[in-house]
Amino acid sequence: MPRIHIVVDGRVQGVGYRYFALNCAQGLQVTGWARNSPDGTVEIEAQAEGDVLETFVENLRRGPSFARVTDIDTRSIAEVESEDRFHIRY
Repeated sequence: MPRIHIVVDGRVQGVGYRYFALNCAQGLQVTGWARNSPDGTVEIEAQAEGDVLETFVENLRRGPSFARVTDIDTRSIAEVESEDRFHIRY
């Protein structure tokens, strides 16, 4: 199953972005995690079938109403087999 590492840039901290990602992931049955990075970006790892991941990234580009996404960088990474949910890391 494909897994991607995502870095979301823009006004994405302090606006509920990680919880937006969590809700999207749960609705699409995406596993992985999201966390704030010290540089002001949000870092996400997501795993699901290819079409589902594309939909997830499209939702991340939109973001919650108070966010302003300026860039999303994605790259493929190794699958995590034992993962069964999406969560927020602190």
